[in-house]
Amino acid sequence: MTMTISTFSSREFNQDVSKIKKAAMQGPVFITDRGHTAHVLLSIEDYLKLTKTRESIVDLLAMPDSSDIAFEAPKIKGTIFRTEEFD
Repeated sequence: MTMTISTFSSREFNQDVSKIKKAAMQGPVFITDRGHTAHVLLSIEDYLKLTKTRESIVDLLAMPDSSDIAFEAPKIKGTIFRTEEFD
């Protein structure tokens, strides 16, 4: 099944919520406000897929044999901070 992405204005959303909810069962629905994307409506299934708990980096590093993983952090070029002037 292919995912359909839909876009509706806030006015369309307010006028026909059931139509928008049906569209969300086919894929994400972007709701615009004054021409700018403001919200996304998802089915609960899609939401749960997106928010499924994943292991954190701490959990992964605590795994047995994690010392066997070759990892070298990339070097940062330039400065990583900037000074701010408060007048």
